[in-house]
Amino acid sequence: QVQLVESGGGLVQAGGSLRLSCAASGRTFSSYVMGWFRQTSGKEREFVAAINWSSNSPAYAESVKGRFTISRDNTENTVYLQMNALKPEDTAVYYCAARHATSPVFGSWGQGTQVTVSS
Repeated sequence: QVQLVESGGGLVQAGGSLRLSCAASGRTFSSYVMGWFRQTSGKEREFVAAINWSSNSPAYAESVKGRFTISRDNTENTVYLQMNALKPEDTAVYYCAARHATSPVFGSWGQGTQVTVSS
């Protein structure tokens, strides 16, 4: 497993931008698919975006396509989520997650970072 620490959350007005970072340690970072998920109170955690080691073909939830961009720096063991054109409905706790390339399950999770978008 890898250890994950998110940062970059905060309060922003609708239409604004934030960039989340997730620093990974513990294992070979490039062997892991990295993802971002989010959760609001009373709802299940939902997928936001994911990226493989080579950064080709990132995947996004329909709700964030065209507004969010996931990227990674394998030399810095860090994955990013650039969030633009933020909406109040993007308000959530955002979690970084990792799964080994051979596993279908995201088995490592960060502690989460709060993103609040005011209208």
